Amino acid sequence: MTRIYLDYNASTPVAPEVIAAMEPLLRETYGNPSSGHWAGAPAKALLEAERSRVAALLGCDADEVVFTSGGSQANNLALKGLFFRRGGKASHIVTTQIEHSSVLASCRFLESLGARVTFVPVDGDGLVDPDDIRRALRSDTFLVSVMHANNEVGTIQPIAEIGKIAREHGILFHTDAAQSVGKIPARVKDLGVDLLSVAGHKLYAPKGVGALYIRRDVAIEPLIHGAGQENARRAGTESVLLASALGKACEIAAQVIGMPEGRHLRDLFWSRLKSAFGAGVVLNGHPVHRLPNTLNVSFVGRVGGKILARMPQVAASTGSASRYGDKTLSPVLAAMGLAQHIGMGAIRFSLGRATTEAEIEAVVAALARALA
Repeated sequence: MTRIYLDYNASTPVAPEVIAAMEPLLRETYGNPSSGHWAGAPAKALLEAERSRVAALLGCDADEVVFTSGGSQANNLALKGLFFRRGGKASHIVTTQIEHSSVLASCRFLESLGARVTFVPVDGDGLVDPDDIRRALRSDTFLVSVMHANNEVGTIQPIAEIGKIAREHGILFHTDAAQSVGKIPARVKDLGVDLLSVAGHKLYAPKGVGALYIRRDVAIEPLIHGAGQENARRAGTESVLLASALGKACEIAAQVIGMPEGRHLRDLFWSRLKSAFGAGVVLNGHPVHRLPNTLNVSFVGRVGGKILARMPQVAASTGSASRYGDKTLSPVLAAMGLAQHIGMGAIRFSLGRATTEAEIEAVVAALARALA
């Protein structure tokens, strides 16, 4: 059996078009974009052109895009930057129990500085009830942060509805869109968000680059201080190379939003699994409001890690890549209320642009052998 990659939610390969866009920059456009001479000018022009490409995918203005080192840094900048801008005084944040670790850990850190955080629960499909968000708001709430789509089960949250609630109460709203940008529409005005995080390596750009959309009139304290790059929101000499990669990746992603082929293969995969294993396999996550490439299933009474160990040619995961090797029940599945004998058997298969029907059939056959 040849190697099969079904862990695109953990990381995507770099698209050939992205590599082609980066290659000339390793030899040319070496100037510092902040320099005011002939070498810096083309670097600055290219940096701003790539910023516009990212903005076009998000439906915002270019000066509202801040380049970061990835999704985790974008999430940290959003939460901590807003807290510190308020002078670090005790304030209230509303988030959910199933956020990415970079959001949850940031919230725990801010709690140590005096912030108060409410972690709203989700239902059995991993879906947040907007009314629970509304009920969690207090007079000192300054931020709501709810991820657009969950990285483990793929459930898509009612972000636009939550955004409307936040606006009604004059509260800033952030969404971690690392898993959704490039897969489903994530235009900031449609979502009603004030801040939105992007991770480059989830949409066929290299690791080490991301972005944070910050609505123009939202003030934020930088986490990295220095010469005032990125409109004084993130200091440090920008990487024109990585910005070019993210810009090209966003340009390509705009052409395949919705992933119709990926959705077809995901549904075919689930159909094959049900036919092969019947009641021995269950779907985790919302059956409809789910990322088109994500299939998280549990093999009842089994252990997902042990199943994957018996099929080493298949790259998939038992949860978030940041939790690799953890032998406890995923916090996401625990928050959804899955019983231990179901949740421990979870495997996340996430499909990508290169996934084929033949690969799906081969994985189903490998699972049958592993479970025999």
